[in-house]
Amino acid sequence: MTERNQILPSTLYLVATPIGNLDDITLRALKVLKECDFVAAEDTRVTGKLLSAYEIKKPCVTYEEHTKRSAGEVILRRLKEGESCALVTDAGTPGISDPGEDLIKLCLDNGVAVVPIPGACAVINALIVSGLSTRRFVFEGFLQGKDREKKERLSDLVGEKRTLLFYEAPHRLAETLAMMAEAFGRDRRIALCRELTKLNEEVLRLTLSEAVTHFTENPPRGEFVLVIEGADDTDGCFWQNLSVKEHVAYYADTMGMEKMAAVKAAAKDRGVAKNVIYKELLDDND
Repeated sequence: MTERNQILPSTLYLVATPIGNLDDITLRALKVLKECDFVAAEDTRVTGKLLSAYEIKKPCVTYEEHTKRSAGEVILRRLKEGESCALVTDAGTPGISDPGEDLIKLCLDNGVAVVPIPGACAVINALIVSGLSTRRFVFEGFLQGKDREKKERLSDLVGEKRTLLFYEAPHRLAETLAMMAEAFGRDRRIALCRELTKLNEEVLRLTLSEAVTHFTENPPRGEFVLVIEGADDTDGCFWQNLSVKEHVAYYADTMGMEKMAAVKAAAKDRGVAKNVIYKELLDDND
């Protein structure tokens, strides 16, 4: 047994766990879970089922979004006192769109060693099965905020040439797809990856227009990873034949942005300062 495989004191282990199929656990992950002093879990009930399946008896503490500050301080104290901890999320790799990111930073800021234990990751599995380019990609996670803020974020990504990846819940999927079709164009290709590694695993490879139609007729179930092809050289240049006023109106009226945000988006597209756009709008009104 090399030192690299030994469970070290005062160390936070980031243990990737299966996203559906329990057989996807790694031997190294099982070793860490068996030999660490305690497990920090997003939901101890979910993790308890995993541990029980492999006959692992280990004390678990809760580390989740609403209690992460107080729980993080307790975990940090225990680590600094010499204990080892396995951090897990409900499924997949901790630190990806979950509160584990904050615990990792807290430990690093306080000189505590952090060791990754690789394994399942929904976003990577979706990317490689999507049929879209894997050469360069960007992960956006869940779109945050209200509709206006989501539309603003999507407008920022219109010209992004890398493959785009998002997470989405079923009850928001139809609305999100409609926003994406409006922002990226209805012919942009998308792979919708549902319930990966589980019994009802499904990958749909469609255009955004087809995806909107499909999920209007078929209510979505399960969690999704959305993989969208990057822009080509003509995407993001829709505004070239528009006046400044029409350009701003597109973002304000079609995308539902507030005027200030619409001006900012138009200025970004044109590579000019916001005051240049404001001046041209005022001149048009004279």
